Amino acid sequence: MTDLYQSQRAMRNMRRAAMQRGVIAVLDVGSSKIACLVLRFENADDVREDGLGSLAGQSQFRVIGAATTRSRGVRFGEVDAMQETERAIRTAVQAAQKMAQTRVDHVIACFSGAQPRSYGLAGEIQIMDGQVSEQDVARVLSACDVPDFGQGREVLHAHPVNFAIDHRSGLGDPRGHVGNKLAADMHLLTIDTGAVQNLLYCIRRCDLEIAGLASSAYVSGLASLVEDEQELGAACIDMGGGATGLSIFIKKHMIFAESVRLGGDHVTSDISKGLQVPLATAERIKTIHGGVQATGMDDREMIEIGADCGDWEKDRRKVSRTELIGIMRPRVEEILEEVRVILDAAGFDQLPSQQIVLTGGASQIPGLDMLAARILGQNVRLGRPLRVQGLPQAATGAAFSSTVGLCLFAAHPQDEWWDFEIPTERYPARSLRRAVKWFKDNW
Repeated sequence: MTDLYQSQRAMRNMRRAAMQRGVIAVLDVGSSKIACLVLRFENADDVREDGLGSLAGQSQFRVIGAATTRSRGVRFGEVDAMQETERAIRTAVQAAQKMAQTRVDHVIACFSGAQPRSYGLAGEIQIMDGQVSEQDVARVLSACDVPDFGQGREVLHAHPVNFAIDHRSGLGDPRGHVGNKLAADMHLLTIDTGAVQNLLYCIRRCDLEIAGLASSAYVSGLASLVEDEQELGAACIDMGGGATGLSIFIKKHMIFAESVRLGGDHVTSDISKGLQVPLATAERIKTIHGGVQATGMDDREMIEIGADCGDWEKDRRKVSRTELIGIMRPRVEEILEEVRVILDAAGFDQLPSQQIVLTGGASQIPGLDMLAARILGQNVRLGRPLRVQGLPQAATGAAFSSTVGLCLFAAHPQDEWWDFEIPTERYPARSLRRAVKWFKDNW
């Protein structure tokens, strides 16, 4: 745990240094597209890192470069073919740099795979001087009992979500409060180490330094949920190409995250097999004519497939929209059923508000919100990301939720466990050696 703590602190310092220089890039590595935005920070000299909460160290920024390329070598939100992914990342970053007319050295990346798992931790300490100090906050966070999450997994996020002093709970920032006993609840998100190391390797091969990592389920929620939803309780379902991310927020903190290894690409694949057409044709048919709610008109609406195999009869083949919906609906229902199982297991029905927000590229299928309301049995709406200054019109749709969320994550980082100086008595004796080894291996 300590070497991870050191590496995350190093990343935070790198992000701060990049912001003080004024320019940083965000990179969304998805299964269907890789998007890169270059951000310029207006008040870069005023970057500060104080305060507990989602707006610690806030800074105004503007998008000055944007580029998107088709994702290659990524499956289920994880790197599958190294060289293909590296080439795609390089293409997106170079195009964004060209538009911004500046060179970028540091990127903050997000990804949707790596099998995220959530844990709720609790810690409790006696307050030393009767008044909570920064050291007390660090002590209570390091007093949380970290579970044995097994070999081959790493912590990605460790957010303090609640503080309690004596009998008073629900505190956002306990510093300065008077009391005897301080307790904290922390949300820990672990991911598969191999998947992350593959992504880091690809990014470093592109001559870029990593200044931060985030789960796309988390950043999509930041971009798509309005303030009231984050406060009262809501779930964000980010339906991407190769994976569907799910995050639950309450009191402006993420308290649960999970992902389903199904997405829009699986719907495209079903259309390709069902109609016996190439994947590119299937994607076009899904985008223009797709849907999941059948109506009486669909039998009469014929879709020309328009293939180019050379056989005139086969190229001019037509199918009804009813047939297309019959192929798409079972797969979409399967994705939503998987999401419902995860929501039930997470205890989502216990929250005061149970709003569900659908976002991501695959959420654009017509009629999906009505089908989701029927399967998930809750208030469902389609979410679009917040408007960010300088963002091109083409990047304002639901498919760019995680990209825009990553900009907000870069500018307004929520405090995490490693933002506080861990007390020296919590350091294992071999921590320094492990930290040095980590830097040798990874930087």
